[in-house]
Amino acid sequence: MLPDLYRGYIACLNAQDWRNLGTYVHDALHYNGRALTLDDYREMLKKDFREIPDLFFDIQLLIEAPSRIACRLRFECSPKAEFMGLRIDGKRVEFCENVFYEFREGKIDNVWSVIDKAAIEAQL
Repeated sequence: MLPDLYRGYIACLNAQDWRNLGTYVHDALHYNGRALTLDDYREMLKKDFREIPDLFFDIQLLIEAPSRIACRLRFECSPKAEFMGLRIDGKRVEFCENVFYEFREGKIDNVWSVIDKAAIEAQL
């Protein structure tokens, strides 16, 4: 069940269906240890799409454990200017993100994310 819920969440992100984000994410959550509201999280994601107009979350590996999902996401995109402190300026880059989610009551409650910055640096 969690993998289907997670795939729905990723589809919501890729469609930029911000109105329905609360279907998948709690009103209060933690992202890399930082407390956020659903609105904060939504704004963070919207900013990502503004800075990376061709952003697309591509699930490469998905592992489920009770109340948790581990996922390796692949990105092939062109950030408009700066991304993770690197000047990209529209260059197409490929990288992965390893992300872990903890669910409570069927919604994302905690997110831990690590982006492979070294892979991006190697392409610049």
